[in-house]
Order: sequence, then structure tokens, then C-alpha cells
Amino acid sequence: MQPDKQGYFGRFGGKFIPETLTTVLKELGAEYSHARKDKIFQKELSCYLNEYAGRPTPLYYAARFSKFLKGPKIYLKREDLCHTGAHKINNTLGQVLLARRMKKQRIIAETGAGQHGVATATAAAMFGLKCVVYMGVKDIERQALNVFRMKLLGAELRPVTSGSQTLKDACNEAIRDWVTNVKDTYYVIGSVVGPHPYPMMVRDFQTVIGKETRVQILKKEGRLPDYLVACVGGGSNSIGLFHPFFNDKKVKFAGIEAAGFGIKTSKHAATLIKGSIGVLHGAKSYLLQDKDGQINIAHSLAPGLDYPGVGPEHSYYKEIGRARYLAVTDKQALAGLKLLSEVEGIIPALESAHAIAYVQKLAPQLTKNKIVVVCLSGRGDKDIDIVQKANLKRFN
Repeated sequence: MQPDKQGYFGRFGGKFIPETLTTVLKELGAEYSHARKDKIFQKELSCYLNEYAGRPTPLYYAARFSKFLKGPKIYLKREDLCHTGAHKINNTLGQVLLARRMKKQRIIAETGAGQHGVATATAAAMFGLKCVVYMGVKDIERQALNVFRMKLLGAELRPVTSGSQTLKDACNEAIRDWVTNVKDTYYVIGSVVGPHPYPMMVRDFQTVIGKETRVQILKKEGRLPDYLVACVGGGSNSIGLFHPFFNDKKVKFAGIEAAGFGIKTSKHAATLIKGSIGVLHGAKSYLLQDKDGQINIAHSLAPGLDYPGVGPEHSYYKEIGRARYLAVTDKQALAGLKLLSEVEGIIPALESAHAIAYVQKLAPQLTKNKIVVVCLSGRGDKDIDIVQKANLKRFN
């Protein structure tokens, strides 16, 4: 599935931008169009993914987790083993290489959970580029380890105190910076959101997840999986897993959003389930908004899911019924994190724990001959403080 010339997936996507950015987005689209067909660029990216980021990541058969759930065979796509600890490095390496082709000397980014900020700071450091990362004050408090890592990598961290002080407002500030400094600055967007060509471009850089999964599961099982499961905030790890299987209709997609305190409350980030269609950060998609079109504050214990929008390709998948979108609460995600840690010795990121928690619900409905692949998008080191504060009495 490719967007049309205006960047629409069906009726979602597009380019809703100030005039200042029209030229630079046109240049970016043209440069990316050349780069995606350029064998030298693709060879260079592949080299960095393999030798620097640590790809291919393993497709791990979670035997004890499968046995515990008494259902299907469950495999984990181990993006948590990438350099910097999450799938985000796949995209930042691609975009920073693109920035270098465009001769941009300054990199900016926004981050929520901090993993995209760390990945951007890492890629910028490797190529010797100046890096500025915008991050909400609330997320800075929640993700102290990643804040320290970004600073250690030489990035300048700019705290955002407006609005909800989370990812949405960090995006707003990054866009303001970009508008002001567009001549020498490249904006590395961290998810499949924003104006065209970003949703397509970030998706393409993340499809390495799904392409590897296809090869690996065929080698291990001799057939494709029955289900692909991944968490959805902006939606980059999930679309990276889903997209290469788009035409394999027997492979079912499950995107897991954050139900927070519950989707019947106002404290959630279940954009595709509870949202409505509008425009945010340059693209038309499902959003959390009130009847006047004002953006509602999203909530999730997982900072990477705490976003009131979603990538337009996901909205399209929802509309055509290609993917199902479901939601998991904070408490269920914590229980999923605890379970995977105990039975497999793997501490997942809170974002990924939402997908794990959904598999706990799904598995009893499936027979043992079914195969489920879960994208483990990041590791949980960054979330230890949140988990300690949130829960732990009920597990002791």
C-alpha cells in the first residue's frame, strides 16, 4: 500500500502545513524518492543497520510464555536488542543519512519515551551533526535514564512546559523550531505521523522489522504466522511489522492502544478506538478531540503511547478492516511486563508490555497449532522507576 501523489492513504494523511515548510517538504519528498531507488544509499543504510544497529534482530520462540498461556506458539521479534534498546534506531539511521545527503548540519527531534531522542542523538553523534531534542517536562521526569543518555551523547535537551507537557507538545515545539530554522535544519520525526512524506518514509525505514520476520518465520515454521501483534502510539513499530504482510490476507493484524485507566474514562490514549477524524501535526487521521476540534490530553503509563494522534496508514487499515485495534489498560500492561519478565527473563518496555498483555487475552482463544508474532519494540530498563512507583505492592 503506497500513498497517492498527495500523500493520502485513502482519505487519511496529506500535507497540512504552513507555507514556510512547503518548499522543504517538496525537497525532502524528491530527495527521498531518489534515495529509496539509489542502490548506494540502500547499501549504506543496510550496512549501518547490520554492523552498527545490530540487525537482523532475532525472532525468538518464547517457549515458556507459550506454555504458560496454554495456547498458540508465540514468537517475539526482538527489537529490544537493537543498539540503543528499541526499534527507533532503524528510522533515525535512515533519516540522518538522508539529512546528510541534503547537507543539513543541524538535527532536531521530539521524544516521549526518550527512545527516539536517544536514537536520534546516537545517529547525529555518529555523523558529527548538532542535535536538539524537544521533550515534555512530564516525560523528562518519567524517563530520567534516557534524558541522561541523550545528554551523554552530546544532544541539547529542550524541556517543553506547555500543554500536557508530553509528546504532543514536544512535537509542537519541534515544528516551531523547524519553521524558524528550516534552511539548515532537518526534523527527524520519530513515528509514522506528520505531513507527507514522513508517514511513508518512516514506515519504509521500519519495514525492516516485517521483512526480517517473514524470512525468519518461514525458516522456523515453514509458513506465515496467523497473528501479528504490536503496540500502537504513533504506530511506527506496528506498521513496520504489518506492512510487509499487507497482501497476506490470512495474516491477522492486532494493534494495541493504551486504555490507560479505561476507555470509558477520559484517561486513555486509544485514538483509533475512541477518536474521530481531524488534523494534527500536518496530517489527517484519527485523533482524540472534543466536539469543537480541540485536542484532548492523552494518558498512558507508557510515555511512548501517550499521544492523541496516530499515523494515517493505521487509520486507513482501520477503515478497510485490514487491522483490528484493541486497548489494554495500565494495570494490564504492568501485569504483562511482570509475566514476561518472570517466565522468559525479558523485561519489555511498557509500550511493548501492552502487546504482551493483549496476547494473554488472545491466546486462550487459539489452538496450539496457531502462530503469533509479537513485536517487542523496546527494552524496559527505561521504565523501571515508573514500574516501581506504579505497582509493586500488588505483586508482593
